[in-house]
Amino acid sequence: MAKMKIRKGDRVRVLRGNERGKEGTVIRVDSEKNRVVVEGVNIRKRHRKPSAIDPEGGIRSFEAPVHSSNVMLLDPGTGEPTRVRLQRNDKGQAERISAKSGRIIPKTTN
Repeated sequence: MAKMKIRKGDRVRVLRGNERGKEGTVIRVDSEKNRVVVEGVNIRKRHRKPSAIDPEGGIRSFEAPVHSSNVMLLDPGTGEPTRVRLQRNDKGQAERISAKSGRIIPKTTN
């Protein structure tokens, strides 16, 4: 399994599927299944019966996971989709670099 280069808080664009062209922020990353949950993308509905925890019940909308190969990271400088390279800095830490512009992709603070 390859290491995912998409992290929580990144802005991504969907490249394939019914949601093609939509952009959003990554809410959750599941590296074992290679899936990401993107805000406002792949909305599903679930019908819930009333219960002790949820006495109202009703129809709940939620974002379903999308495979990571179907999304691409957006370059923070240009806003265009880009591939990601990993490069070591002076301190020996890995940094994500935009393959298009060569800029460092900053870590998101969540």
